[in-house]
Amino acid sequence: MELSEIAAGIEVTERQEERGVATVDETDVSLAERLEPFESDLPCSASEAATVLTRYSEGASVGAAGRSADIAPTTAAKTLHLLGESVFPLGPMAREIIQDWLDGQLTRSEALELTRAGEDTFALAVYVETHDTLEDACAAVEGVLAAQHTDNRAPLADTMSETTDFF
Repeated sequence: MELSEIAAGIEVTERQEERGVATVDETDVSLAERLEPFESDLPCSASEAATVLTRYSEGASVGAAGRSADIAPTTAAKTLHLLGESVFPLGPMAREIIQDWLDGQLTRSEALELTRAGEDTFALAVYVETHDTLEDACAAVEGVLAAQHTDNRAPLADTMSETTDFF
């Protein structure tokens, strides 16, 4: 088979057929409006949750995001957790200790001592362990936090060397 035989049925057209890309555009619905159906399950109002989510996705700390919404940092952390963000304030061993306390294998004072956490941190960790994320709310705000997680190396950028650093 020659090239001319392979190309026999090919035609050149002046215009390319536009197929487009399927998209979901929710820009006409504000973040607060998307969160309204879940307001009763959130520890703050939908508008406060939207402010926290927006500020946090822009790079603000959990505390700063909470203060911008006029809510306590712990409330902001709880909100972010319910909306799918990982905000567990302790390490893996502390998580196991909290599970042991929740299972009744440790007293609260023992768990506090073993985790070496303060009251507020311990309370937030227990909240995260005992409350699942709101899957439908996560779907409603999908993409808001995604931009923050596109480059996992960004927080460590100052510690990484460039190839020019070796010369």
